[in-house]
Amino acid sequence: MQVEPAITIGPLLIVEDDAAMRQRLQSLVAEVSSGARIESGADITTAKACLQQIQFGLALIDIGLPDGNGVELIAWIQMHCPGTACVVITSWGDAETVLAALRAGAIGYLLKEREDAELRTALQSIQRGGAPIDPFVAKRILETLSGTGSSQAAVAADSKPAVVDDALTHREEEILRLVARGYSNREIAELTQLSRFTIEGYTKSIYRKLAVRSRTAAVFEAKSLGLLG
Repeated sequence: MQVEPAITIGPLLIVEDDAAMRQRLQSLVAEVSSGARIESGADITTAKACLQQIQFGLALIDIGLPDGNGVELIAWIQMHCPGTACVVITSWGDAETVLAALRAGAIGYLLKEREDAELRTALQSIQRGGAPIDPFVAKRILETLSGTGSSQAAVAADSKPAVVDDALTHREEEILRLVARGYSNREIAELTQLSRFTIEGYTKSIYRKLAVRSRTAAVFEAKSLGLLG
């Protein structure tokens, strides 16, 4: 079920310091989106230079980069290039890093260890408007968010306010639950008998109150704050 508007996969930026991995990703993208323009950089500095010259539809970003953390780059992109969707592809799968990336604005989180076929499917999902999260990563995050008395859960909770400063309204909570179930704005509009524009307005308000930039991040943040039960 589509949960985000479709994303134009090109021009595409790959931010990865390993040459072999850059080549692998370039090949996969070429298979999924034939003819798409692909640029790449081995560090944050190069990536920012590219982003200031070209309007990218999608950026595939590693976490561990020579001159910084990929999460910092994602936050910078959201600030300076909001039209560029960011997807993490890395070897880092700990819950704290994943949550930080999603809060920064990443719409997906993939692991390099997956087979080409799995990564290819994830890229196709992005084209259709999906927000792919590696199953292993998703499982660990859900365990962290639902764990009682877990030290990891305590860390995640302490990293954000325990209460939303501007509390969600009853209607916003209702819409957020539907978002968590994977419904698109159009489907939510039909279920609530509200206009699509009204739903989009509520969604933007939810993003603002939770200090997030995507549906995926909103759901994770709401769960970490206990708003979805």
